[in-house]
Amino acid sequence: MSHSHVHDPADLAEVAVRPAARVALLVSLAVAGLATVLGLVLLWPSGDPQVEDPSAAFAAPGVTFHKADVTAVAPACESAEASAQGGEDGQRCGAVRATVLSGSREGERISIQVPPEVSSSGLRAGDRIEVMQLPDSGAEPTGTEQQFSFFSVDRNAPVGWLALAFVLAVAAVARLRGVLALVGLGFGAFVLVRFMLPALLEGSDGLLVAVVGSSAIMYVVLYLAHGLSIRTSAALAGTLLGVAVTALIGVLAIDRTRLSGVSDETGSLLSTFVTDLDFQGLLTCAVIVAGLGVLNDVTITQASSVWELRGVAPELGRAELFSRAMRIGRDHIASTIYTVVFAYSGAALSVLLLLYFYERPALSLVSTEEIAEEIVRTLASGIGLVLAVPITTAIAALTVEGPRVRVGAGATSHRAG
Repeated sequence: MSHSHVHDPADLAEVAVRPAARVALLVSLAVAGLATVLGLVLLWPSGDPQVEDPSAAFAAPGVTFHKADVTAVAPACESAEASAQGGEDGQRCGAVRATVLSGSREGERISIQVPPEVSSSGLRAGDRIEVMQLPDSGAEPTGTEQQFSFFSVDRNAPVGWLALAFVLAVAAVARLRGVLALVGLGFGAFVLVRFMLPALLEGSDGLLVAVVGSSAIMYVVLYLAHGLSIRTSAALAGTLLGVAVTALIGVLAIDRTRLSGVSDETGSLLSTFVTDLDFQGLLTCAVIVAGLGVLNDVTITQASSVWELRGVAPELGRAELFSRAMRIGRDHIASTIYTVVFAYSGAALSVLLLLYFYERPALSLVSTEEIAEEIVRTLASGIGLVLAVPITTAIAALTVEGPRVRVGAGATSHRAG
């Protein structure tokens, strides 16, 4: 989710940087980097999350999962009564016939019921599903439906092809820069899966996990995708400060709105099995992580805007340089706000649609946990995003060399400013 207007670093190489500002910026980033590394070391999970009865966290003891090839799909049931009646060929509505591909019943043909929405989603012969096999009870088998039940449609293949198409499109259009961005995305996924999620499950503070993990991601992603330069360093400094602002706003907003962090069935199920998880901390972490992509977008754009303006207009004073770069930033904020709001609205569309049917006043819906959580997440990350624009612009304007007076065609000289 990025629409940055960043130019190649080679185009910006002519812009000089103040030596004192360079040192101050790099020292600050070095200190923040060391703090991030220290945070990773102290918060790195031991691999032993506090989970009640892990064997039951996903399925009953003894239940195994197997893939099966679909051979036939009956039409979805129109009513509960219809589901109990067989068709002319003996196959009930809403039933799927499949061949088990693994386990003790490998090669066996089974018939299982599936939800109506699955039957009507386009499932057909040749598709693959995942089924749950119940453990043998020792009694005589009474049929496959008593031992097998539907779990999900196996979507690995189409999702994999879609991911490959995405990678090829990025590589073909953005070339090396796009490939490096994908590598950075992979690193971000690594930090999320191997550090942030396990640390949260072990009961670590959600705010600290989010700030440390987000900082680690931004250090690698920004320098990898945009190169090692003072321009990128200015954007990184603005990004880290934006993360700090988002974290502060998120903590205050969650506390003042009394959000519990448990707003749906998933949260309730998670609270059943994970004993030490701080759900308000989890929500704070979600607020911070949700805004990282767009935050990176606006900060690198603002730093590049200052560099471009300084390159084409070296006579501008710092105040005017800041003012002109902020004109670009305001346009970027306007378009990015739409991006953030509609992205969250799309993710919560099912919840919005359900609440719409309740026919309650709009303000009363705002107070529901589901809607309030999305609003807080959107507004907190949005405030951090908006404030990161002037912060990054100011850092970049103070970093580049001061204004020069044009003394001839293509020549300039320093002037106070």
